[in-house]
Amino acid sequence: MRDTFKRQPVKFSVYLTLRLLVIGVMITQIVEGNIYNAVECIFTLVLFMLPSFVERRIKIDLPDTLEVIVVILIFASVILGEIKEYYVNVRGWDTMLHTINGFLAGAIGIALIDILNRTERFRFKMSPAFVALMAFCFSMTVGVVWEFYEYGMDTLFRRDMQKDTFVTSFNSVALHPEGRNIPVVVTDITQSVIYGKVGGVETEITLNGYLDIGIHDTMKDLLVNFIGAIIMSLIGYVHIKRRGEGPSGQFLKKLLPTIETNNLDPPDGPP
Repeated sequence: MRDTFKRQPVKFSVYLTLRLLVIGVMITQIVEGNIYNAVECIFTLVLFMLPSFVERRIKIDLPDTLEVIVVILIFASVILGEIKEYYVNVRGWDTMLHTINGFLAGAIGIALIDILNRTERFRFKMSPAFVALMAFCFSMTVGVVWEFYEYGMDTLFRRDMQKDTFVTSFNSVALHPEGRNIPVVVTDITQSVIYGKVGGVETEITLNGYLDIGIHDTMKDLLVNFIGAIIMSLIGYVHIKRRGEGPSGQFLKKLLPTIETNNLDPPDGPP
């Protein structure tokens, strides 16, 4: 452990601090009887090991900068966002994290695809534009899978990861009196009433608007993920085109130096 601290002091300090914070939050949640939150803490500790697992399995040396950003992003999403309720109490928290996620996923996609593209194991060589396109698709796929996860948690475990939104207008063909495929436009909604059971008790809830169930949050998350993926793909395109020259090259060298290193062994003989 002492050797690890000497070789990677920043990475070691960040990992140790975040792990201790997560363990502290987990103990607090257990004492308060929030078993689900305690399980999320355990899940977070498992996710912290993901970068090391990727390094061992794929045999790619991830830079300390990327590893630190990933674990901080995990901590900010699960511990601060969900358990500490930053998603509700800090405006723009969710948007910020999804934008960074799109950016990072695009960077990882560029690194992996470019490494594979340049190894002798592959007969097909992709142009910088195609590598950037594949990285963009990779980033968007990660974003979509995360939204599937949120929807699954909300549906199966009665969570609310897809945060609801109050809206004052909507369009719906379900309200057409003749059942036709013509949207009925409802505007200037000032109040809506929900009749249902809360804790098994019949309850009437009056809202200052119409409650949208998750769709606005999901589409906003995918939109900012799209923006982050586009920006990273363009930077990656320029970087690969110039092979590390210029500001974009210097930036990506610090974030993903594996782009400049072929870590895959060449084949021993003809394929």
